[in-house]
Amino acid sequence: MEDDSEPEQSSWAYLPDVCLRHVFHWLDDRDRSRAALVCKKWSCAMHSGSLWRCRTITFYGQPSRARTLEFQSALWYTKKFGKYLKHLEIKLSNPYNTPFIKKFQVIMRGLLSHLGKCNSHLVSLSIKYLELDCLIWRNVVRAQFIKNLAAFLKRMSNQLDYLNLKGARITLEEGCELLNSLSSLTNRSFISEINIEDFFSLHLSVYSSALFHQTMSKFHRLTILTFNYNCISDELLDILRERSSHSLCTLNIKCHIHDPHGQVVSGMSWANLAKRAPKLNVNFFFERVMKHDHLARILLEEIPVRSISLRSCYFSDPDWTMRPTLTNLLPAYWHGLQKLTLELNNDHELLDNELLQLILSCKRLLFLKVWAFLSVSFMERLLQNRAERKCILTTIKVRIYTAQDDSTEEERLLADIYRKFKYLIDSELNYFVITYPMV
Repeated sequence: MEDDSEPEQSSWAYLPDVCLRHVFHWLDDRDRSRAALVCKKWSCAMHSGSLWRCRTITFYGQPSRARTLEFQSALWYTKKFGKYLKHLEIKLSNPYNTPFIKKFQVIMRGLLSHLGKCNSHLVSLSIKYLELDCLIWRNVVRAQFIKNLAAFLKRMSNQLDYLNLKGARITLEEGCELLNSLSSLTNRSFISEINIEDFFSLHLSVYSSALFHQTMSKFHRLTILTFNYNCISDELLDILRERSSHSLCTLNIKCHIHDPHGQVVSGMSWANLAKRAPKLNVNFFFERVMKHDHLARILLEEIPVRSISLRSCYFSDPDWTMRPTLTNLLPAYWHGLQKLTLELNNDHELLDNELLQLILSCKRLLFLKVWAFLSVSFMERLLQNRAERKCILTTIKVRIYTAQDDSTEEERLLADIYRKFKYLIDSELNYFVITYPMV
């Protein structure tokens, strides 16, 4: 006798659409395309817009076969489902010659043109480390790329909320052209977050440029601005106060030794901005700017500083004495400093006492990262103070530099300290401490 009953269906057939889309979300492009062949329902899930809102396309300088296929797939699907795209990230990995850059420019021209015609949802664009000042960018190719990008930004200006062009390294005029594209339709922009760290070429005194000030005056709703200290001036702070004080929350400021940073900025300008923007927090990142007189000119007490990072990048200089910075400058931020990073080659001065006193004076300090020449006993004193609730640190990451190859004894002492404070460390701290020979 024949069985006319329907074949029993898998439980997957009854999976709600929202759950099926969640499963598809975790699949890569290749697995998604295979799963879409299973049945009509799965094919419909494949075409769900929620799966294609975020895309990353990586251009590899010298790709393997697998990476070539990955790139081709990412580019194809970005174009096919481009109308759903909300967040796009473009990465350049090891661009090594002019033909590669030319190919990148041509592909980007086509991609940006396609998205400009079909997409009305893009809110986030990131293209980092273009390094347009490198010789592999021929003038014609560079000019064409900037033109295409400017046209795309102009078309997307009413919807973009986040732009990251970190590491573009372009001229002042080219940089302002790109930023002006965001406001060219209405002469004002309401984008909320911009990252222009290392956006301009090295050695440019952007702070004195009237063109830059005019460009920045068109932004009326900035929430987060990431940039270099060579852009800072009284004029810029006044512009931020007048245009974005109601929304401004964070300024991330990088100060590099090769960027101009000798300009005089008034403490009153900072005070006026902080008064009008009560939610403002400022994060400083110093690279090889370590001399006290240089730092004193920048770190004014009127600035609402939340985070400070001082990195010497393994360079050592007897003129870089950190003691007055730890004892005179940084304590001014005792009421607001929450994160402190110090990477110092301080082989010419011991800073245990000064650093500990600074930590205890900063009442809101939660995060501490130190790479420096310290005694092992510093860690015991720090943990003892933390156990006595004299500070509120939740993260402690320390690399103790030593002048000897063999740090066995220091490692043994650190192990003893860990055992002594094991309950505190395991229950309350994100804790990582090692020794590191600097020979």
